[in-house]
Amino acid sequence: MGFDMHARLRPLVAAGLCLLPCSALSRPAQSAAAEPQGLALRQDRHGVTVEVAGGPFAAYVIDEANKPYLWPVIGPTGKAMTRAYPMQDLPEEPDAQRDHPHHRGITFGHERISGVDSWHDRSTFPKDAEGSPRLAALGRIVHREFCLLAVDGNEAVIEEVCDHLDPAGTPLLEERRRLTFRADQTTRSIDIDQEFSGLPGAGPVTFGDNKDAGLFVRVPTSMAVDAKLGGRIINSDGLVDKAAWSRPARWCDYHGPVAGEHLGIAMLNHPDSFRHPTRWHVRTYGLFAANPFAQHGYDPALPDGTTTIKPGETVRLHHRILLHSGDEQAGLIDAAWQQYARERPQAIGAAATPQR
Repeated sequence: MGFDMHARLRPLVAAGLCLLPCSALSRPAQSAAAEPQGLALRQDRHGVTVEVAGGPFAAYVIDEANKPYLWPVIGPTGKAMTRAYPMQDLPEEPDAQRDHPHHRGITFGHERISGVDSWHDRSTFPKDAEGSPRLAALGRIVHREFCLLAVDGNEAVIEEVCDHLDPAGTPLLEERRRLTFRADQTTRSIDIDQEFSGLPGAGPVTFGDNKDAGLFVRVPTSMAVDAKLGGRIINSDGLVDKAAWSRPARWCDYHGPVAGEHLGIAMLNHPDSFRHPTRWHVRTYGLFAANPFAQHGYDPALPDGTTTIKPGETVRLHHRILLHSGDEQAGLIDAAWQQYARERPQAIGAAATPQR
């Protein structure tokens, strides 16, 4: 379906900021007034839109796929920082880049959580796939409720609870998720903190050793290395393009041309995140994923990385996505990671405290 963020913004501005309590976290919703030229959150039935200086930053969509996702995402120079397909049909996106329709903006999925697939969605498979084992394994990550929608100074925060469901709708695990949005004159950032917890009274849940898993971005079509317009992948160890695939690194950066500018997307992996430094499922065609769950799936010499969560146990992921101008050097990505590494992530429901 087509999507016009500005069309969505008009009714959202009228609706104003809406806050919902989150009984699952036993924490009341809080808010602080936004500066007129600062960040703002607007909620409607589709999710939450983030604005900065009265213009669009990102939309968090909760009802249009089998999992929540961020799209569109607008960078510091006003350019879209993710591919539009399949949400919007843009003539400048070539047919060669209209692949993997489950690659929606910025999102999280996993191909095999106790055998259930939330990485792909129904659009991945042809119509004649009805009855196939892969289609039968499709699950959902369902938004349950927002715990907190708040703007405080230079941060806008969305906290929510999601349920990971099997094909029959039975809960597999609970995810608590916090998205923190920031913006200044040269960069925009999104922190995504995730806590996956086993359900009391249920059995253990396994995260399979699969390459198709993790927090991921589908970069703009012109930025993709395979577009041969100047796009490049580089990680914190200096590995570039195809050499960066599957390798562990503190951060990874994807940069290239977007609508007449050279822009970049960096993903930073926090030292407290599960299996830091994460491995990167980053492809020259435009997929960009932080995946700590796969080991043997990337390198047969490594042991099976299947992870088991028992009831009451929690696995935590912490990432910062930086939208910047120029390449990784112009964007000061290594310095940004050093700063991020000094911050102490806290449980969802508590504000993060920087470590100076």
